[in-house]
Amino acid sequence: MEPLTPSEPSPQNSLPTPQKKYHVLVGVTGSVAALKLPILVSKLLEIPGLEVHVVTTERAKHFYNPQEIPVTVYSDTDEWQTCVIRAWDLTKPLLFCPAMNTAMWEHPITAQQVEQLRGFGYIEIPCVVKKLVCGDEGRGAMAEVWTIVEKVKAILSERDLPKQLIS
Repeated sequence: MEPLTPSEPSPQNSLPTPQKKYHVLVGVTGSVAALKLPILVSKLLEIPGLEVHVVTTERAKHFYNPQEIPVTVYSDTDEWQTCVIRAWDLTKPLLFCPAMNTAMWEHPITAQQVEQLRGFGYIEIPCVVKKLVCGDEGRGAMAEVWTIVEKVKAILSERDLPKQLIS
């Protein structure tokens, strides 16, 4: 048996590596919820085996500093959203996290749109009740970052990512 060289990891000290690499694409629109993007991306990157990219509208960039995002950020006009979603592989999960003011959330068109997304098999991470930036108090705030990250972990677990890597 040959001795280990310094460049080779010691079997006792090496952490398990995931068999699969998972790709996460975070889409960001021009909502004040985009403020949470740097934290969300950082927390997602803590999940081993996860590769994260961001697609953002120009309007969303008004709410965060793109240099604070430690991954590739793709910019486009507001048309990206429709194109990416229409090209989505329906065998892969698509999570959506609504964020808007309460009046918009309570509008019947919003209910129709959310139901249509659910009908496609997309997974809603529901918005929450809180005091919104516009001053309203009610439902419409994007779910907390930890809620989103936990849902991503649950989906990865369902897809056989080793449990020790997502706990």
